[in-house]
Parts: sequence; C-alpha cells; structure tokens
Amino acid sequence: MELPNLLAFLLLLFVVRKIWEACWILVLRPLMISRRFKKQGISGPKYRILYGNLGEIKKMTGEAELCVLSPNSNHIFPRVFPHYHQWMSQYGKTFLYWNGTTPTIYISDHELGKQILSSKFGFSLRPKKRPEVFILFGKGLPLIEGDDWVRHRRILNPAFSMDRLKAMTGPMVDCTLRMFDDWRKQRNGEGVIKMEMSKEFHRLTADIIATTAFGSSYAEGIELCRSQEELEKYYITSQTKVYIPGMQYIPTPTNLQLWKHDKKVKKSIERIIAARLKSKSKYGDDLMGIMLKAATSPDESDEITMTIDEIIDECKTFYFSGQGTTSILLTWTTMLLSLHRDWQEKLREEVFSECGKDKIPDSDTFSKLKLLNMVLMESLRLYGPVIKMSREATQDMKVGHLEIPKGTSIILPLLKMHSDKAIWGEDAHQFNPLRFKNGVSHATSLPNALLPFSIGPRACIAQNFAMIEAKTVLTMILQRFRLSLSSEYKHTPVDRFNVYPQYGLPVLLQPLDSSF
Repeated sequence: MELPNLLAFLLLLFVVRKIWEACWILVLRPLMISRRFKKQGISGPKYRILYGNLGEIKKMTGEAELCVLSPNSNHIFPRVFPHYHQWMSQYGKTFLYWNGTTPTIYISDHELGKQILSSKFGFSLRPKKRPEVFILFGKGLPLIEGDDWVRHRRILNPAFSMDRLKAMTGPMVDCTLRMFDDWRKQRNGEGVIKMEMSKEFHRLTADIIATTAFGSSYAEGIELCRSQEELEKYYITSQTKVYIPGMQYIPTPTNLQLWKHDKKVKKSIERIIAARLKSKSKYGDDLMGIMLKAATSPDESDEITMTIDEIIDECKTFYFSGQGTTSILLTWTTMLLSLHRDWQEKLREEVFSECGKDKIPDSDTFSKLKLLNMVLMESLRLYGPVIKMSREATQDMKVGHLEIPKGTSIILPLLKMHSDKAIWGEDAHQFNPLRFKNGVSHATSLPNALLPFSIGPRACIAQNFAMIEAKTVLTMILQRFRLSLSSEYKHTPVDRFNVYPQYGLPVLLQPLDSSF
C-alpha cells in the first residue's frame, strides 16, 4: 500500500475509533449500566446525552435557594439537596442518576454505607475524573491511597496525638482572646454587639490552624484564608459544568481564575515553609515541623519521607478541610444555642461549675463538660459539616444485595442518614442533645449511626483537633456572652461542600460583664 493511502487509512481508523469511543461514552455505556441497575430494581431520572442530570440538579438547587425555612426547622435536607429529596420520593432510598456521563448511585442505607466506607471493599476514595478537586484540596491524606496513604498517615499521626493536642489548647485560647479584642473594639459602648458569626468563626479557625499547625503569623493565616476562599468560589463554578477530559488545560475564564488563586495559595504556603526552614531551631513538633523533618531528615531505616510538594498538598488539605469543618460546627452550634436558650443556660451553668467565669479552659476541663459534648454531637447530627461522602467502584463489586459496575460513583448522604426517623426516632428533626446522654454508641439501636468524621482506618485524622477547638471556643464564649439570633437571620442552609448559612449568621452578643 502506498504511503498516502496508508496514511489515509490510518486516519480513517483513528476517526472511526474516536466516533466509537464517543458513542460508547455518550450512549451505549449509559444504556448498558441503566439496564444492569434496572434488573436489580433500581431506577432513577432519565439520562440525557453528555449532560446527564446536571441541568435538573442546577434548576432544582436554584429554586430551593429562593426559599427561607423557619428557624425552628431542622428538616433541612429538602433545601440542601432538593434533587435527592425529589428523586427519593420518586425512586426510593436507592436510585441511579447521572453526573454528566458518570453513573452515580445514591445509597442511604446505613449498613451498606458503613460497608462502603470500610477499607476491605476497596472502593476508591473519590471519583478522580475532576482534576479541579486536587486544585482545591491538594493531593493530601483524604485523597491519596495505597502505599502513599500509609506513608503520609505514619508521618502525620504524631501531630495529632492527644499529648500534642492538649498542648494546642493554649494557642487556641490566645486566638479566641484576639477575636474577643476585635469584638470589644467594635462594641462602641453599645450594650449588645451584633456579629456575623459565620465570618467570625471562619477567620478564627484560619488563625487557629495557622498558629497551631503551621506556626505562622495571624497576617499570613488571613492571607492564606482569603486566597483559599477565592479558589473555592471558582472551584464551585467549575463543578456545575460538564466535565470534558482535557478541559482543565484550556485557559477558560474559570480555569484562569483557578490557576491564579491556586498559585496564590501555594505561594502563601511556600513562604511559611521557607520561614520555617530558615529557622535555627529544629522545625518544631507541630504539623509543619513534623512534615519538614520527614522531608529533610528522613529515617533511612524506615524510608519514611515526604517531598516539599507533598507538604504543600497536605497543608492545602488540612487548611481547607480543617477550617471548614470546625467553623461550620461552631456556626451551627451557635445558631442552635441562640435559638434554644434553655440549653444555652444549662451549658453556661456547667461551664461556670467546672471552670468558673474567667478561668482559661484546658483539656482536663473538657472531659468534665458532658452537656457541651452532647450538644456538639447533636449539632454534628443535624448540621454536620460533611453532608455527603463519595466513593467510586474500582472494579465490578457486590455490596450487600447490590452489584455495582466498575466506574460507578457512590453517594452516601450523611445529612439524610443522620435524620432518618427509622434510626433516630420520630424526633429525628428536633434538637434533643439528651439522646446522647449515654454516649454516641447508645444514641440509637444501630451502632455507629453517627458518622460525621467517617469510620474505620480512613476516619478523619484531625477529628480530635476539631472537637478540642470547638470546645475551647464555645466554652470561652459562654463564659462571656449570652447569645440570641438577630431578627435579620434567615434560616437558609445551603450546600457549599459543607452546609453553610446562605446569608450568614447574625447573632446578638450580650456581654455578661459590663466592663467588657
């Protein structure tokens, strides 16, 4: 065959192959997978070529965000996830929908959920078809697997030992006192201070993480916080669009902003690392110090090392996840206490009894604050920062009665599972901290029904850090202020990875001490 004819033939083969691949991805595979699930009695909204159900999700979410709930309503699932709420009523507790061309099965069964979250089934942690995930979160501990996960976990574990966490209480207190100083300046002699608490807690947790984990200054922490906020905003925009492989390399307006703010975040972290490396001391024993020791002085016998790029990714992960989790926990707990003044007074009495009106709380105090712990557990149940978890089948798998094809994403709606009346009782949508009076494991007949930090070996490494941080801040606020909701507050929980108040949380703070 002559060369021109051969080239034409090869080009034809290439074109035919690409057409076949497009037909497979856009039409044949969705049809095949839909049929496989239908044989198992699982259906869902109709697949639409390329877009799947993204258009429906965007429309229903937009409509839901226009409504305002009663502040007394904790039944927030229909507003946060209107598409899931509607599809559950149509197709049952387990259904199939399409995130673009990706098949996604929604599973709200507790037992199946716990099996999927365990490590023995081998589900991938997250669908890796959206590279923007790594821009925002970094390739840190929650998103890596296999030997890399084991290596990172072994390096990071010492940073979250109870002894080190206890030592972090002091810096957490200092950061909180700095926030109070700002409030005092804004009071201007008024008897009551009105503060937008979600923003205050966002800045506070940024300060705490920068101080306790990275040893950086307040200014550096706030700069990193602002860059991360901008990065998150453009990431959310990117997630509402159909993903086409290779699009992450094209300089679209959204991508240009993602790249710009990702660069700012990395530069902020690099400055913090550079300052620590120039330090004459031995790096320190906080999270940053432990990672730098692994990067510069590895234990050759164990070959446990970490590169600077890996440190940057872990910093991005911990900063974004840690700040979001605790600030949201503090925000919704403050909302609940502002609304349920009887519980606010009970907690205040407990705090005064255990550590007085002005004693600085410490780790020993927290173990005695039983009511505070119960309130935090109930806040995590009703408004847990992590409202859903996702996994991906790495091969054809069977979990319980379900046969899940390779490449299928799995969504576990923790927000729904934590308010399931079949598990939590008829008062599942009510604020009732007493359900935890005998501990989390006895709150329901089903063990491990509360999964705010996941379960098993992949459970959040920083969950104890988050709880100590929340207890420190709330204890100090209760010592100094009475809380009540501002009349401007609109009860509008919304999905922004975590469950955020769409219009913020304006709260009235009445100082208990007139000298404040």
